[in-house]
Amino acid sequence: MEIFNHDSDIHFLGMRKYTVAIAIFLMVASIGLIAFKGLNYGLDFTGGVSMVVDYGQSVEIADVRGALEKGGIHNAMVQSLGGTREVSIRLQPKDDPGAVDAAGKFNLDKIAADVLKVLHVSRPDAKLKSRDYVSAQVGQELRSDGTVAAVFVILGIMAYLWIRFERRFAIAAVATEVHDTLVTLGILALVQREFDMTVLASVLAVIGYSINDKVVVFDRIRELFRLARKAEPEEILNRSINNTLSRTIITSLFTGITMGALYFFGGTAVHGFAVTMLIGIVVGTLSSIFVASPILLWLGVSKKDLMPVTKENPELARRP
Repeated sequence: MEIFNHDSDIHFLGMRKYTVAIAIFLMVASIGLIAFKGLNYGLDFTGGVSMVVDYGQSVEIADVRGALEKGGIHNAMVQSLGGTREVSIRLQPKDDPGAVDAAGKFNLDKIAADVLKVLHVSRPDAKLKSRDYVSAQVGQELRSDGTVAAVFVILGIMAYLWIRFERRFAIAAVATEVHDTLVTLGILALVQREFDMTVLASVLAVIGYSINDKVVVFDRIRELFRLARKAEPEEILNRSINNTLSRTIITSLFTGITMGALYFFGGTAVHGFAVTMLIGIVVGTLSSIFVASPILLWLGVSKKDLMPVTKENPELARRP
């Protein structure tokens, strides 16, 4: 199943000056957006108020979330607590000045009363079971832990590719991984999409997904280098991209369709994950085609680097 001819000869490497320049521009722009505009951190990272509401009869999470949105309480996190009658509601009342007292703390009584008033419009049997603060300090720890996790993932990928392929492949892969991650975060900062734990998980998934395409292309590069006798590195790299182009596009297309289905049918709780993955799929696919191989070429990859190293052994040489 191929969209493009396996032996097509699109000269991707001929565009390398422009594609790498665009990639560098997007990275710099993304760093600027993250630094000056910032990510729109959600309740998981900023703190807020947590409440447990008990219903007299079974209730759907979507109905609770819809009632809150209809009542003007936006971006609340609603989760079931193991049954069909008890739900957890977490929110940060940013737009309600009366929800914060003179000391800068949340007014739990007012917030709880407002939430119950909204819920009673559709379900009078809603009762407040408990309420509490969600500390922002926990959110700061989650942010730092997420950053450390991303760094360790990228370093682990670099070590793996260094062992499996060669140093230049590891450097090229890490450079494109940093590009994909920064551009994905830059787009989230630009549109101010809420950044919560599901989005953080999606960013880590993007790192893993993005490297998959690059490993496929790298495998083809190694194979063609070993098979070719006199082909130049640029020709080998270009042929490798063309040979794997259908696989790259088909994989990205079907993964994107899956994320689209998750967005439309998975509920609002996974919207952030699906949108971030869709952004990462597009960015990662383009970098696999237009960025990774030009970096390899500039690093000076050659046939000699990928040939298996054998030790001279007179005893083996005498064997038939």
